[in-house]
Amino acid sequence: MDALKYKYPSRRTLVYGSRGMTATTQPLAAQAGLEMLRRGGNAVDAAVATAACLTVVEPTSNGIGGDAFALVWTGGKLHGLNSSGHAPSLADADELLNGGWEKMPLYGWKAVTVPGAPAAWAALNAKFGRLPLDVLLEPAIHYARGGFPVSPTVSLLWKKAFAGFAKNLHGGEFAHIFECFTAEGKAPAAGQIWRCEAQARTLEKIAETSAAAFYTGELAEAIDRFSKEHDGWLRAEDLAAFAPEWVEPIGVNYRGYDVWEIPPNGQGIVALMALNILKKFELSERECARSYHLQIEAIKLAFAEALAEVGDPRHMRRSVAELLSEEFAERRAALIDPAVAGLPTSERQTSGGTVYLAAADGEGNMVSMIQSNYRGFGSGLCVPGTGITLHNRGNNFSLDPASPNFLAPGKRPYHTIIPGFITKDNEAVGPFGVMGAFMQPQGHLQMIANMVDFALNPQEALDAPRWQWTEGKRVGLEQGVENHIIKELAAMGHEVYVDYDHSSYGRGQMILRGEEGALMGATEPRADGYVAVY
Repeated sequence: MDALKYKYPSRRTLVYGSRGMTATTQPLAAQAGLEMLRRGGNAVDAAVATAACLTVVEPTSNGIGGDAFALVWTGGKLHGLNSSGHAPSLADADELLNGGWEKMPLYGWKAVTVPGAPAAWAALNAKFGRLPLDVLLEPAIHYARGGFPVSPTVSLLWKKAFAGFAKNLHGGEFAHIFECFTAEGKAPAAGQIWRCEAQARTLEKIAETSAAAFYTGELAEAIDRFSKEHDGWLRAEDLAAFAPEWVEPIGVNYRGYDVWEIPPNGQGIVALMALNILKKFELSERECARSYHLQIEAIKLAFAEALAEVGDPRHMRRSVAELLSEEFAERRAALIDPAVAGLPTSERQTSGGTVYLAAADGEGNMVSMIQSNYRGFGSGLCVPGTGITLHNRGNNFSLDPASPNFLAPGKRPYHTIIPGFITKDNEAVGPFGVMGAFMQPQGHLQMIANMVDFALNPQEALDAPRWQWTEGKRVGLEQGVENHIIKELAAMGHEVYVDYDHSSYGRGQMILRGEEGALMGATEPRADGYVAVY
């Protein structure tokens, strides 16, 4: 039996509720959040419980050693949390350049930056939570210790990840990830019960100490020891120096709706720049080549600027205000030929591993949260005896000294994970997100256009076939895009191909508050998505 193949198309409908809702890519994690709402918690409690649980039940896309961002609507205000880590104090670009590296490594210690996810859970809990952190992490600990049945998409990604690891990672520091996340070298099948006692113990220590054990205690010591054993840059002092940053969200108005993102070093600004450009054109029909073309051209122009200019805001040459100005959007829009594919100077990278979740309660609180190991299981490093997979976010640094994203100690890299949020007339509409590395701002753009321009409901907006710009004039189109659109885009000069693998086209969730006050949730058909509600 193949748990990923069905004879007929699967249709999903909107899910409605009034007292609480969580939406994410794995049913057990969504239910963990709902459990906290039932126990008297709020949307922030639900989000933290869901996020922690996802590190256990979906380790293919995130982990305890990853980063996190969040947007929190509470008390009539939107708050932003950037919990992405910085490069270690020993990070040395010259060491890589002198060693013959032309770009940042994908695997191993040189790709590791300070993990921010555990600190994000603690910071959200301390500022807005109602239940103690040890209660919020109970479901994650329960599934790590007692086991859970692996869901179909997670099983597929698990097998893909370790097939790649078997070719690229051998022995030494990489042995531990095979020991912790395979059974005799094999990834688990869909429905197989999986457990990881090491993760359970680690999560208990994080819960008991509000994450202090990870940054200044025994977990920090274990990470430090592992790094020193294998000539890594990360040290206990780097972990101790880390703290999440509360930031002011950035946004643009798109045809009457305010769309919000986390500011740089995140790439949410790409989606906002593209929306600012796109609103200079009228879009009336979704299933036509013109609508596809204009969206693609807008995102290409936005990426061209972001990949050249966006990084740690302390090192950026151009301000956020300038990049999001109407004048900048006018200049960019003027470069678009409505009938011909353009070729802005830019480079793109491949898709990665990330999880997104949305949560809301009956009191009006709403959360948009995302966390990631960046590329699947991350760097290929698992701290012995802990179940902590370390992310490879440092891969997004540049080795070009002229780039604002040039590798340097204490600097945060260009970051792909982005939670989104929508408001209208200073009132919350709701959280949304589409995970998947450089697909993420493209997914955000398409979600907003689908709902605002083409009047699709949230579930339709997720279900609709997507496009993905990869580099140059090359554009992938999901199976389901109409043939006449494919032909017309090719005639415009786009190098199009039809993609039958949906795994790189993003996986989204959304919770919106309707006009009558009811919550409506939508979840991704490209994953094991689930909306938990009451």
